[in-house]
Amino acid sequence: MLTQPTFQFLKDLAENNNREWFAENRARYETAKKEFEKFVEALLKGVSEFEALPNTTAKDCIFRINRDIRFSKDKSPYKQWFSAAIGPGGRHSGRIDFYIHIQAGESFLGAGMWNPTPKQLAKFRQEIDFNPQALKSIIETPEFRDYFPEIWGETLQRPPKGYTKDHPDVELLKRKQLFFMHKYTDKEVMSAGFVAEVIKGSRLIKPYCDLLNYLFFEETEETFEL
Repeated sequence: MLTQPTFQFLKDLAENNNREWFAENRARYETAKKEFEKFVEALLKGVSEFEALPNTTAKDCIFRINRDIRFSKDKSPYKQWFSAAIGPGGRHSGRIDFYIHIQAGESFLGAGMWNPTPKQLAKFRQEIDFNPQALKSIIETPEFRDYFPEIWGETLQRPPKGYTKDHPDVELLKRKQLFFMHKYTDKEVMSAGFVAEVIKGSRLIKPYCDLLNYLFFEETEETFEL
């Protein structure tokens, strides 16, 4: 269970994002980090009931709090959140995983197509062109849309090359990214049932992740089936 002190640490870090303050509050960080690790361990245990996670630990999944500022105009040294990728092998799996983000007022569960390679995007569009129902039967169900009402990502202004504006699924074809999110209030995050809630959301979005992983990493001549 995530607690108020963890959120307070993240709030204070947002207001004091410098190395001197972080060093002075190192003990608070270590306590909050340990609490987040236990939360991720509980997530892994629950998600492993429907997703194979061999030899995957919480530390494999959790992203570092330090920011890479080498090419960024924002030189703040630390992220203002805790985050983890829940999937086989953790954050370095290279596949489409469940992403959990814990931040004061900005917590969410998300998954989907975020930064596809040109080859992956071409495969996605080919699937929409030839077998759109595989995707639509997942993301257009009332249960899915109720839980994941927010869609993030870039969209082309015009249909991509090779497709016409009167294509029946032109809006999906125009997507450069298709990432779904469910936001949680701080109160929800600190509730006793939060782990179960995130597991529920992960189970719900798993078919979409499975489809993308199939298209990007495992596609054969066979058609994807639910």
